[in-house]
Amino acid sequence: MCKALKISRSEYYYHKNHRSNRYKESNQKLDIEILKIYKESKRRYGAPKIRKILEQQGIKVSQKRVSKRMKFLKIKSCIVKKYKPISNKGRIDDSNKENLLKQEFKAKEKREKMVSDITYIYVKNYGWTYLSTVEDLYSRAIIGYSYGKNMDADLVIEAIKNAQIKGKFKEGAIFHSDLGSQYTSNKVEKYLKALKLKHSYSKKGYPYDNACMESFNAILKKEEVNLKEYETFEEARKAIFEFIEGWYNRKRIHSAIGYKIPYQLEGNVA
Repeated sequence: MCKALKISRSEYYYHKNHRSNRYKESNQKLDIEILKIYKESKRRYGAPKIRKILEQQGIKVSQKRVSKRMKFLKIKSCIVKKYKPISNKGRIDDSNKENLLKQEFKAKEKREKMVSDITYIYVKNYGWTYLSTVEDLYSRAIIGYSYGKNMDADLVIEAIKNAQIKGKFKEGAIFHSDLGSQYTSNKVEKYLKALKLKHSYSKKGYPYDNACMESFNAILKKEEVNLKEYETFEEARKAIFEFIEGWYNRKRIHSAIGYKIPYQLEGNVA
């Protein structure tokens, strides 16, 4: 065969032993892109979102293959323990507290439906601190938040005020929350009424009525808070700002809005 092709036997065996493996080369290129996306997400994205980003970049690949390459690279997304709700039955008065949202988490336009909640964040030199957030169900953006050392009505009102800066509320829009004492206080109820917002409430001990807000809190803990130890209140404040404004609203894709970025729907992406 070598005589017929007019090549030496040594040349034949060299190419036979050193021929390129196209699949191996393809995996090597894919690994570079996977690692790039993974690092840009600050090690937060798993296979589904990485595959979606690759697709947006024109690289067609299955989620199964991305999972295999991530396993080969020994990388994985952040993991959070499944939330187990604690019942508050018997401790909260839910009379005349109607659920207007009824788990309809999609909105046709901005500032039509908003949800809110408070979560706890531990700081070493102080103890427990509190974050109140307001999310727009149209864009899934966190349009307002307030971080403080006291969990009171003022914390909630400050978050709503900050949300107003991002765009005028629709008259008669729904503002949904749980039955926490901060949200059912006369101060907050009066403030919402002045803004002509309809206050909607989750049922007692049933966080699924506010699932979108529970989801955000879980993401915040999984991708930021549980990965760090904050020495000071100011350090935590800066980290929360960077997570919400620098990552969650401006870069993080969401399956609920067709793998878009919240600020794409808000119209605020530079």
